[in-house]
Amino acid sequence: MMASSVSTIELQVEKVGQLFDTLDPLPFRERDLDREAEEYIVSWARELPRSVPIRILVHLPAAEAASEQARMLGQAMERYFKYRAEVASNELRELFRIGRYSLAIGLGVLAICTVSGRVLMSAFPAGHLGNIFNEGLIILGWVANWRPIEIFLFDWWPIVRRRKLFNRLAAAKIVLAAR
Repeated sequence: MMASSVSTIELQVEKVGQLFDTLDPLPFRERDLDREAEEYIVSWARELPRSVPIRILVHLPAAEAASEQARMLGQAMERYFKYRAEVASNELRELFRIGRYSLAIGLGVLAICTVSGRVLMSAFPAGHLGNIFNEGLIILGWVANWRPIEIFLFDWWPIVRRRKLFNRLAAAKIVLAAR
């Protein structure tokens, strides 16, 4: 059996604190990643094969590599990416909640349009006007279902993909390389 390879994302910093939001008042371990650092890590992780684990190699000065913050870097990044995965899960739950409400409204509108179209067809039996109203109302009813169909068929994929990526990053091994 072949050993699985590891995909590596490399970072170079002068201080570990550069990776985290300096305005965040929380203790180091609980701080959010700096927006640019997160974007860099996430964009590289998106390009890596999904089937192999990720390793984040951080190059930094030897004195900084021996610091307390450097020793907590793995915990801090794991906590941050687990949090981001949880946020993505919450987004997915909210999207499906909106989808359920939208579907209930859309199906109600479709039912009302279908019944109204049949009533109008019977009100104008001799001409094409009843058919025009009927077809227009049926189209309106289906258009009212466009958003829930879009949610349940397509909109959830990117969120699930993002959540999986954040979970992979949370499980990433952080390696410090002193220079």
